[in-house]
Amino acid sequence: MPSFNVTILGCGSATPTLRHCATSQVVDVRDRLYMIDCGEGTQLQMRRMQIRFNRLTHIFISHLHGDHCFGLPGLIASLGLLGRKSELFVHGPAGLEDLLRLASHELPFEVRLNVIDPARHALVMEDRSLRVYSIPLRHRIPTCGYLFAEKPGESHLVREMIDFHHIPVRLLAGIRRGDDYVTPEGDLVPNSRLTRPPDPPRRYAYCSDTACHPDIVPLIEGADCLYHEATYMESEAARARQTFHSTARQAAGIARQAHVRQLVIGHYSARYKDDDWLGKEADAVFPGTVRGNEGMIIKI
Repeated sequence: MPSFNVTILGCGSATPTLRHCATSQVVDVRDRLYMIDCGEGTQLQMRRMQIRFNRLTHIFISHLHGDHCFGLPGLIASLGLLGRKSELFVHGPAGLEDLLRLASHELPFEVRLNVIDPARHALVMEDRSLRVYSIPLRHRIPTCGYLFAEKPGESHLVREMIDFHHIPVRLLAGIRRGDDYVTPEGDLVPNSRLTRPPDPPRRYAYCSDTACHPDIVPLIEGADCLYHEATYMESEAARARQTFHSTARQAAGIARQAHVRQLVIGHYSARYKDDDWLGKEADAVFPGTVRGNEGMIIKI
């Protein structure tokens, strides 16, 4: 099965700590890299985790709070110093152009900005492997999450049948796409005898920062993995409401309602010295919850 992995570069909240870095992730789909958010320290984390800078193709920014975007100008400037030539696509809310202006002087490549409306669920990006949709969230400023939806792959060839019928190599691509085969004698061999169904397409949902927002449930229904912020424990629910964040218990409730396969929590408040309690609180509602951490690679 082709690669679909998420590497967590940072899963802390507003202020970096010695335990957690500001928010950023890299999604690897079939060896193409996409970044979600770019807080301070993202470049250092990429170095530590040996992620190649020039393999980045698209960067998705959820909102304009500094812990999610202040690393972007530095990263873009570094890409220029490293000799990047290919264009870079940046997606995010209005106002992002002001941030990009800090790093766009005399770059050897083009930065193409796609301004999106965080209040709408819409297709943001599409390439040969993937569709990315925005997920409207509830925060103090316009904010959206992102849904990474893998496109269906081609059918798998049944090698024994291919060899039995001596099917020429030049026809195999068409058979993967659904073509039948006609033998030199004129007999029709249906595609169903030559192939197995493709692997089911996978989906990854990223939802940070947000208050508990049940409206997102239909948008992420059945996702293979959900990353949902869990800034506070339930004992700080009033604080969560005030700041438009979620508790670990609320994040788990969203995951359970949406029937996702896996929940990963993050965006922990700096007030907690031990994140295990957040994980335990979520696990009581959604068993098997994964407590996100820097350097973690999630296989979708």
